[in-house]
Parts: sequence; C-alpha cells; structure tokens
Amino acid sequence: MLKPCVVFDLDGTLADTSNDLLNAANMCFRGLGLGDLLKHPFDSGIALQGGRKMLTVGFQRAAWSDMTEVDRQYPILLKAYASDIASHTKFYPGALAAVACLRKAGIAVAICTNKPEKLAIQLLEVLQAKTIFDAVVGADTLTVKKPNPEPFWAAVDRSGGDRAQCCLVGDTVTDHCTALNAGVPSILVTFGPGANDMVSLGPDALLENFLDLPNLVQNLFR
Repeated sequence: MLKPCVVFDLDGTLADTSNDLLNAANMCFRGLGLGDLLKHPFDSGIALQGGRKMLTVGFQRAAWSDMTEVDRQYPILLKAYASDIASHTKFYPGALAAVACLRKAGIAVAICTNKPEKLAIQLLEVLQAKTIFDAVVGADTLTVKKPNPEPFWAAVDRSGGDRAQCCLVGDTVTDHCTALNAGVPSILVTFGPGANDMVSLGPDALLENFLDLPNLVQNLFR
C-alpha cells in the first residue's frame, strides 16, 4: 500500500553542508595558486548552489579569464569534497527528530538532491542517517535533475510514496520550481542563507523550525 510521502532536499534543508563545500572549492583555487577565494559563512548561499557555481564565483573574483577551467576543476572539487565530506556538516536542529516523527506517522521520507547520488549517500552514511530515509535520488541518478520534476517523482516512487499525496521540503528557488513543475505543495525553510528569498517565492508553507514540520505536513495532506 502506498504511503503519503515527504521528499527533502539535502544541502541547506536537512543539513548545513556549506563549510565543507566551500573548503573543497578552495582546495581547487589553492591548487592554482589563487588562495582561498570563498569565505564561510559569507558565501554559504553560493555553496548551496552547487560545485560549478562556487567555482564560477571564485574565478570571477580572481578575474580568471578562462572559464572553461570550471569544467576542469569540477571533478577535482568532487574528489576533494569526498575526501573530507563532513568535518563541519551538521543536521539542522530537530531535522532527524522530525523525520522520525513522520515515519512513525506512516509517512514515507525520501531525499531528492542535486548533489551526486554517491556523495549524498556517503554523507548520510558518515552522519549515520542513511537508514532513516526510504530513498535517495541525486543529480546523476537520472539523466535530468531538479527543477525537472522527474527526480522528485523517482524519489516518491522509490520510497513507496503516493503520487497523489506528497510534498517537497527545500531551501532554494530550484526546489520551489521543482514542486511547481510536479504540481505538488512546497515547504521552504527559513533558517538557511536564502531565507528572505523563500518568503518572496510564496510557497505553500514556510518552515521556521523542524519541530513544526509534522503539523505542517498533516495540514497539507488533509
């Protein structure tokens, strides 16, 4: 029997991964003799937009002329990140308790992230949280990624979720657009770097504290 389903973004929604992501990008810049071009927490919002965005912003700050270097450095960044994936990463307060509460209520929980699937699973394993999620879909699980709705639907289906009763919890305009493209409700968190942007997007609900998530979800599913 299919279950109601909550699909979470990972970076910036469930966990603050920004410091470790920025460190991986800075390793690339240091390798080119540019030093640390990105700073935490000032650049946290950039970190949560992905590896290529961090590299692009860093090279722009350094007035680097050849932006094809982004593609050359991207696999180096991923390798650096994999080698030190969670030195500073922590789940947001109450995140795991909220997930556990949803599961106890018979709701399937899944992750749909634009982080490569292997890295997402590695991070969850390091944080000892992989087994509490019913499915993990990453940027490379399918041939498309968010805001295309197909990864979201894959997360719902793989978790045993009901397509007629599901929602997405995220922290970026990408997550909001994914929900819109799928025709499902969105819950956007207000404790990340893009809090003001989340309010202006007008999601179905705003989440200020994970303690409130179970009630928000129940209200959406009524």
